[in-house]
Amino acid sequence: MSSLLSSPRTAFFATALSLALASCSTRSKPQAVSETTLSTPAAFAAAAATSGQNKKISTGWLREFGDARMTKLVNEALLHNQGLKAAAHRLRAAKQGTIIGRAARLPTLSASTSYRETDGRNIASSENYSLSLNAGWEADLWGRLRNLDLASQADYTASVADFRSARLSLAANTAGAWCNLITAEQQLALAITTLGSYETALPVVERRYKANTLRAVDVQFARNNVANAERSLSTRRLDRDDAARNLEIFLGRYPSASVISSNELPTLAKDIPVGLPSELLERRPDLAAARAQLFASAQDVEAARKSHLPDLSLNGSASNSSDTFRRVLDPNFLIYSIAASLTQTIYQGGTLNARSRAALDQNRAEIEDYAGAALLAFREVEATLAADRALAEQEIFLKKEVKQSRLAEKRALSDITLGIDGASFLEYLEAQRRSESAGISLIQLKNQRLQNRIDLHLALGGDYLTKQKL
Repeated sequence: MSSLLSSPRTAFFATALSLALASCSTRSKPQAVSETTLSTPAAFAAAAATSGQNKKISTGWLREFGDARMTKLVNEALLHNQGLKAAAHRLRAAKQGTIIGRAARLPTLSASTSYRETDGRNIASSENYSLSLNAGWEADLWGRLRNLDLASQADYTASVADFRSARLSLAANTAGAWCNLITAEQQLALAITTLGSYETALPVVERRYKANTLRAVDVQFARNNVANAERSLSTRRLDRDDAARNLEIFLGRYPSASVISSNELPTLAKDIPVGLPSELLERRPDLAAARAQLFASAQDVEAARKSHLPDLSLNGSASNSSDTFRRVLDPNFLIYSIAASLTQTIYQGGTLNARSRAALDQNRAEIEDYAGAALLAFREVEATLAADRALAEQEIFLKKEVKQSRLAEKRALSDITLGIDGASFLEYLEAQRRSESAGISLIQLKNQRLQNRIDLHLALGGDYLTKQKL
């Protein structure tokens, strides 16, 4: 049996010297930070005053839109989207990193065997068999390996949060693409209606021209409107197909533009609850990932600091070598060896100190990144809350505008048809233009409200009330 520690007294003085050197090299080192705080309000300033219901934070917020088809499509996307499947595989790969980090704290065992045969003209032939077993274990005296293990676990936690962020983003993007498809479908229907209106007005204008109550230029304007409406109808069909293909990509389908749209946009049955707690942002996947990365960087700092301390390793081996295979397997002929080593790095050109400083600066960078991400998250929520209120007000006025413009269009056409004195075809053209523009704007504004509400749930990381972290 052999050992690097010849006696208990020698071992004691070697350990004491190593500890003294380590304490000198790690004295007055700045401590790493594993969490940080921001001065934030208790509730979002732009939250409107009304009531709400507790919903799940994953996809439960979809019920707010009252569209069963939207929910069904989102669930389909979560099952079949190729990007999310790839993210799931990357997550499983990241899981293996925790096994590697934990394995460093466990003993290692290896075995080897060999066979050699010699034969020559001037020497006698011989055979040799050998077998050896080797075991090793680093005693984690100071917790350095534990810090590295915790860091790998935190990295995996960040990967889980990233995957959940991908799920939430996919749900939001699919819901938004569904609303865009319905918007394109409604604009297509409006284009068909507008073309029909122009085609209805054209014979009236032509008759009034023959009766010498309208000019030839009025007929040209009417025919120009029909041609313009036909061109717009072609554009709207293309927009509708493009919106369908975008949705099909999220669903993992072939982009054939064959998905069937609804005729009506989802409705927002509930207003945003008053006094949304700012703690909701703690469950946002991107912030959860940033917190995990901050914790991992703190563990890396501690591991780098502890690398200045001595390492204690225990090693054992058993081996045998014989000219017969049977004797190799006989335990009576095995040679055993057990050794312990205590290693302290005294000088390495400043490598250890440089690694410690680099890890500490990386930890400080993670702190600033987390603070910046948190402030950006607050800005996103505040902006979407303010936009929700403003868009709701605009919709009220725009509905009045649509109603009045359509009445004006009908009245102008009626005046021309009846030949009322002073009836102007230019007034009718203007009324048509305003009616079409107001109709398109209303469809777009309704979609904008829905998209903004989806963005709000994305910014909050889920529903309005559930405070559990992702």
